[in-house]
Amino acid sequence: MSENTPDYTWRRPAPLRAQRHNRGTGTGSLKKSGNSFWQKQGALGTRELSQFSRQLATLLNSGVALLQALEVVAQSGSHAALISLVDALKTDIASGRSLADALRRHPRCFDALYCNLIASGEQSGTLETVLEQVASLQEQRQALRARLKKAMTYPLIVLLTGLGVSSLLLLKVVPQFQAMFSGFGAGLPAFTQAVIGLSDWLGQYFWGLLLCAVASGWSLRRAYRHRPGFRLWCLRSALKLPIAGDLLGNAALARFARTLSTSFAAGVPLVEALGPVAGACGNPLYEQAVLRLRKDLAGGQSLSQALAYSGLFPRLMQQMCAIGETAGTLEVMLARVASYYESAIEGSLDTLASLLEPLIVLILGLLVGSLVIAMYLPIFQLGSVI
Repeated sequence: MSENTPDYTWRRPAPLRAQRHNRGTGTGSLKKSGNSFWQKQGALGTRELSQFSRQLATLLNSGVALLQALEVVAQSGSHAALISLVDALKTDIASGRSLADALRRHPRCFDALYCNLIASGEQSGTLETVLEQVASLQEQRQALRARLKKAMTYPLIVLLTGLGVSSLLLLKVVPQFQAMFSGFGAGLPAFTQAVIGLSDWLGQYFWGLLLCAVASGWSLRRAYRHRPGFRLWCLRSALKLPIAGDLLGNAALARFARTLSTSFAAGVPLVEALGPVAGACGNPLYEQAVLRLRKDLAGGQSLSQALAYSGLFPRLMQQMCAIGETAGTLEVMLARVASYYESAIEGSLDTLASLLEPLIVLILGLLVGSLVIAMYLPIFQLGSVI
């Protein structure tokens, strides 16, 4: 190996504390990623970023210097956008920036919470520990999001499929039966006449109804995104729904408690942590409540008192935070609260799945079965016509 070739061999330095002060000062020629990063970074998902955090935490805990760890992550990565991102981080760190400052240059990938946690870890000399906590937090949030998405997506797909099959029967199959029934020379049952009338009406106004449905969905989505009052009203209404309301509320509470516990354990001051934590709740209603908590804490109130005044946080969380503040173990209590609500979410998902599956089967059976019965009723009565 020549003298100008950077040495990226793995070796554990001694002592480890001294290595922490030298991280970010490794040698080696690093190329700037240029425009390729900005063209591809949008393709990065939460899974890739979670893997990046976990790999970097593992390497730093093994004593690998920061630049060397980033080089290993880039070489072992298979995602082009992630490789470009790591190359950009290496360039920034080699030019003298801290890891937190380098991450802040890419806000589409790393939010304020992530950057604040990393900055706290660098300042306290516990970057490895903080990265592990961040990786665990990302993995837990990803798993929670996946469970919620799966619980909501499957019933919706099945229901839409059933409605599509029913529409196809009304538009294509019923008219063929109607042509056959016209030669019977006898009156049709009232139920069959109603289904034929529905088929005629749907065939006449189908495209208009489809256009109205698409326009209504687009308008509601736009109003939800761009009108805060309407969005908050929808969220308040959703929280009042049975089972689904508890599910949405518990998800926001679990995210809040888990994220705040991680931030506080990493050494971020409570008032400073609440700003980024608000956006991590995933619910604008709770986001507003957390921002009000921040103002209350800045005014001298304790966290448990601010939670009680908010009205959105249950008594259990208030009491656990009060105990944690008194005993000096707030991050531990918040982690236990987060675990409790994550367990409650799993129970709600199981209950929701056990209720939705038979309900959807019943609805689809009634829809398709009613159409089949309506079409075969005249055939059953054919004997009285002959």
